[in-house]
Amino acid sequence: MASIPEKADVAVVGSGATGLAAAVTLAEGGAKVVVFEKQRSLGGTSNFFQGTFAVESEMQRERYVDYTRDECFKQTMDYSHWMANPRVVRAIINESAETISWLQEQGVVFTDAAINMPESPLTYHIIKGKGEAVVKALVDQAKAKGVTILPGTPVVSLLKEDGKISGVVVEADGEEVEVAAKVVVIASGGFANNKEWIKKYTGFELGTEITPVGNTGKTGDGIRMAWEAGAAEEGIETIEMFRVGPVGDEFAMGCNLEQATAQPDLWVTAKGERFCDETITFWDTPVGNAQSRYKKDGYTFSIFDDSSIQRWMERGLDKGVGVEFPPGYKLTNLHKEIQAAIDNGSAEVLAADSLEDLAAQIEVDPGVLGATVEEYNGYCAQGWDELFAKDRRYLRPLVGPRFYAVRARTVFLGTMGGIRVNGKMEVVDKKDGVIPGLYAGGFDAGGMYGDSYPIKSSSGLASSFALNSGRIAGKSALRYLRK
Repeated sequence: MASIPEKADVAVVGSGATGLAAAVTLAEGGAKVVVFEKQRSLGGTSNFFQGTFAVESEMQRERYVDYTRDECFKQTMDYSHWMANPRVVRAIINESAETISWLQEQGVVFTDAAINMPESPLTYHIIKGKGEAVVKALVDQAKAKGVTILPGTPVVSLLKEDGKISGVVVEADGEEVEVAAKVVVIASGGFANNKEWIKKYTGFELGTEITPVGNTGKTGDGIRMAWEAGAAEEGIETIEMFRVGPVGDEFAMGCNLEQATAQPDLWVTAKGERFCDETITFWDTPVGNAQSRYKKDGYTFSIFDDSSIQRWMERGLDKGVGVEFPPGYKLTNLHKEIQAAIDNGSAEVLAADSLEDLAAQIEVDPGVLGATVEEYNGYCAQGWDELFAKDRRYLRPLVGPRFYAVRARTVFLGTMGGIRVNGKMEVVDKKDGVIPGLYAGGFDAGGMYGDSYPIKSSSGLASSFALNSGRIAGKSALRYLRK
């Protein structure tokens, strides 16, 4: 590992998409940059995204996609009921197309401009090699441009002098070391693993009521340091929730069981009662919000039968989880996965020859579950869901002979705010005054989302916000350095 420099123009806190995009942008402008990463590996959750959002990109133009930045801005703001920061939203949307081109120049390959849900514009730019390829490309470019990257070296505090940022304090070999820097970019990835903060700001018990996916060591270090430096708070309560089952190390991501659990058949609470129009499965945010109403139980169930499995084998999925599993993908290995889970004694996947037996296994009143299925089958027979107005195309009765239940839990990809920024990704104080030399983006910065992730108008926005906020922070910091 490279030695810790005594000084640099810019210190970047975190090596995810935000930090790396900022670092490369700054290095392109001639700045001397050092990236500090708390973990031993680089990229964090940025290694896992499959695509990213953009509007008016060249790829969209080639496909006659006429969705405009103005339309996207209005829809995103309307989705948030104008709780989002309009200048932040506009800045990210306006930057997004250029960032796709910039990433292509860095060696990132995009395969298509598509959607990953119905009734949405084609804003989702699919990446060859997923986020891992983006991280690798940006790391390679950063190193080629002279950026120093130091994994396993957490930043513990910021330095200020005469009201301006003057550097950072990092921890190395058990000792604290000061590094002088005119600019600090905070990109530490939020606080998804901080049990106390999750409870305080979102109301969930981490690990029982809600589970983070793909996050390690995200304790809010960057947010805390910014607050200590005088930053205002924004968006700290917002998280990107959705519903996944089964959950456990024994279940591979994207497995047939996960796909089956996401289908718009019958979903019930831990008490055996139906709780939503299951077609919300096509949009992660409504699913997460509906599921979160039952946080004290920590889970709901997807109920299906042999006819469901036969349909998925012959006609394929209605809803695919991940770009590798488009609608129509056939679940040929589902029976094997179910049996393997049962043989392993899993409490997440249950099967029975009757609804009464299934109810006993999932520990619900058999009368309640039986009444729920009877009512649901009645809606299917008449082609009208009197309760939740579900699209009749997805009203399919459960008739056995064998019945199955998969436990689905509330999960989230990350927290989505904490530090108030303006449209230039400059960190501001409680009076909206800029803190000179301090910038933030990605899951550390608030203002993009309001109270919910705006999924329908801007699929892939979390990764896009990370990348674009990093680039905007980098450009803004270059202007500050040149003063």
